[in-house]
Amino acid sequence: MSDPDTHDLSPIVTVLMAVACGAMVANLYYAQTLIEIIGPDIGLSPAAAGGIVTLIQLGYGLGLAFIVPLSDLIENKRLILIATAGAALGCIGIAMAEGPRTFLVAASIMGICSVGAQILVPLAAKLSSQARQGRTIGLVMSGLLTGIMLARPIASFVAGALGWRALFFCSAGVTALVGLALLLMLPVRRPESTLRYAALLASSFELLRRYPALRLRAAYQALLFIAFNLFWTVAPLVLTQRFGLGANGVALFALAGAGGALAAPIAGYFADKGRARATTLFALSLLTVSFVAADLVVAASALIAFAVTAVLIDAAVQLNQISGQRIIFALDSSAGGRINAAYMTIVFVFGASGSLIGSASFAAGGWSLSSLIGAAIGGVALLLYLLFDRRSTRSAEPRPAD
Repeated sequence: MSDPDTHDLSPIVTVLMAVACGAMVANLYYAQTLIEIIGPDIGLSPAAAGGIVTLIQLGYGLGLAFIVPLSDLIENKRLILIATAGAALGCIGIAMAEGPRTFLVAASIMGICSVGAQILVPLAAKLSSQARQGRTIGLVMSGLLTGIMLARPIASFVAGALGWRALFFCSAGVTALVGLALLLMLPVRRPESTLRYAALLASSFELLRRYPALRLRAAYQALLFIAFNLFWTVAPLVLTQRFGLGANGVALFALAGAGGALAAPIAGYFADKGRARATTLFALSLLTVSFVAADLVVAASALIAFAVTAVLIDAAVQLNQISGQRIIFALDSSAGGRINAAYMTIVFVFGASGSLIGSASFAAGGWSLSSLIGAAIGGVALLLYLLFDRRSTRSAEPRPAD
């Protein structure tokens, strides 16, 4: 394997990894806007249909905990290709399902295998030169966030035109094409670890215990992901009830929100210059202020300004994510997969509560209460930063490369 300090990924391979991340993670979100259509078609009651998204997300969580650490044990390209193939087959199974059992099994497989995206991220960091590592992570992660943000509007448009089954057939085809491109272009990386699988899993918890910076970065991003999910759970309700938008209008709003992904390469640039901590402080502050602004602009019925706050909230999440990953991947170059598994499992498990918090707060007090909670979440993250970050993370921050 080439030395990452003297070689770098080509731009086309970096872009491919970003596209692959986006394509895989989008699979997790297609069903969210289509539950009311899918449920009756496969024989699920309205109450049980809500379990579709839960099962997909649970599968993804299992993949984070039990598959991503394998990237420190198994040749990475092979593992990614297996995961990509599994995700494509899961999508085909979903599209062909005639009953709930087949659908749910296929959805679980698709969710588990979509963690290939979280194997690509540390691989990109490992294969990148030290001087450009932050920017590489930023570009790859911008693909991932773009996939999340585009999944819902794409699902609405495609399912509306061709049906929900066509959507998953299309996703299977896109995932398969991405897999073929990865087969042809992705570099090989053989990890040096000799740990057995059980010891490998146990070492993820040991890494959390050993590195305060990892715990803090996971806490920051978990809080921001809670706020992110809260916003995008409640925003469609605000758009329909306050602004009178239909399904297509909500989809276009989500497309505008995807502009926040442009912040990822910027965060990577500043992280490469040794300013990851400053970027983190800015991101946490930006999220807090953006939620306060979102409350004001909704009260003023300013739709365009509301879209701007959506972009800023997404940008804050991206800025914090990239600066944090630049720091944690520098903690132990031989344990990137386990570090990312520990980090993302915490982020995902706690972040998933954002949808529940958003729904409950909107029902109890409308958008004002939801936005207040979002701002408070940002405030808690800021407090953690001010109290603990300097002494636990300062020494872990990568120095700017020459």
